[in-house]
Amino acid sequence: MNTEIHFGNRIDAYRESMIRDLAKLIAIPSVCSEPDGALPYGKASAEALDCVLNLAKEMGFSTFNADHYAGHAEYGEGEEIAAVLTHVDVVPVGAGWNTDPFTLTQKGDLLFGRGTADDKGEAMAALYALKALKDAGVTGKRRLRVIFGAGEEVGMEDLPHYFKSQPLPDYAFTPDAEYGICNREKGILRIRVSGSASPAVQRFTGGTVVNAVPDHAEIVLNCSLEEAKALSESSLPGKFTFAVSQNGVEISSKGVAVHAMQPETGFNAISHAVSLLGSVLSEEDLGNFLHFLYRCVGCETDGASLGIRCEDEPSGALTCNLGLIHMDENGAQASFDIRYPVTKDGDEIIRAFSEKAESFGLSCTVLEQEKPLYLPADSPFIHLLQNSYTAVTGKPCELYSTGGGTYARAVSGRGVAFGPLFPDEPDRGLHNANEHIDINCYMEHARICLEAMYRMMTEDIQ
Repeated sequence: MNTEIHFGNRIDAYRESMIRDLAKLIAIPSVCSEPDGALPYGKASAEALDCVLNLAKEMGFSTFNADHYAGHAEYGEGEEIAAVLTHVDVVPVGAGWNTDPFTLTQKGDLLFGRGTADDKGEAMAALYALKALKDAGVTGKRRLRVIFGAGEEVGMEDLPHYFKSQPLPDYAFTPDAEYGICNREKGILRIRVSGSASPAVQRFTGGTVVNAVPDHAEIVLNCSLEEAKALSESSLPGKFTFAVSQNGVEISSKGVAVHAMQPETGFNAISHAVSLLGSVLSEEDLGNFLHFLYRCVGCETDGASLGIRCEDEPSGALTCNLGLIHMDENGAQASFDIRYPVTKDGDEIIRAFSEKAESFGLSCTVLEQEKPLYLPADSPFIHLLQNSYTAVTGKPCELYSTGGGTYARAVSGRGVAFGPLFPDEPDRGLHNANEHIDINCYMEHARICLEAMYRMMTEDIQ
């Protein structure tokens, strides 16, 4: 921590109150569920949003609830709006917890509970930063909002709904990533390829979600004993198990799951199974669909054989993940997750991909397209956030890019991801068991958050 005096230090006076109210928010099991009447993400998500907005009302802030998709607390006056984007929904608990995930539990300097690091802790820090500004009587050049989403973990449709009735902020950051500043988020494409079943394959299934490298695939194959023997004796990389019968073979392929934004760090069970089949079966037995996957996808993660490989200096190379496959006698489908560089055109990538697939007699459907986010390094708002970080920590604030997606995309190039995790912090269990925060790191983040919000409210940003 930098010992110099800055406005962000004022958050220290609220430490115990922040932890007390964070415990209230953690106690709500706000995993999104199916819609319940007028509640788009179910009762628990709505309860968490109500909880934080009621806390804001008790602090004297004006609040707004956008049909339980999202809401905000607001302080200050002015035509312009600056905002901090947070969320109060959480991922499912999962197994392996050593504490009650919905009871804030302190062990030394660590606070355990689902949502402590993602993103209830940050929501509470931003709300108390707003209170610190109000208590100090700060007036500025623009209104300041803390926006609380209620469905970030299930597709981030919460903020688009909120912005149907509320103006986009002029400047915003989301504390839902890492420090320094993520000013570059790659574009995201989700594409499904459809075709006919393979003559030799009874069933081919694999993957769980499109945005993860699949860690399993299962194949039921009609083939000769000679072909079954060749498959089982293949020296190609992969972890395969075989059950050979008179009619063919059942193949199980195991991989290593990682996020689709870094597919090269995992091991794709589907791609390696396709490569195994392609090394033994004829083009005729593979059929057009599997022949396309074998020739144009293979085990590549850069889209080279699809004709979509590209990169740029700001954000690096395109990544392509074959995440899902389903084939039976009725037909075949495969789904891809593509993260493309910030200066490239997503429509051109779609066109090149589609032309390649169509040349094999297959059809393509674009399931999702999210444009890239890119704020140049010399943007005044970037400098404001960098200066806020340095004022509190005494360290420079670096810029970085990601293939992932944050709330920053929701504000049309007016925001970035900024914090809360520091570069040297250990794994905090985000989306895993025993999620936790270190209270010292958390308070350092709260100081940075308050400093940035103070400057966002009071400084000229041209």
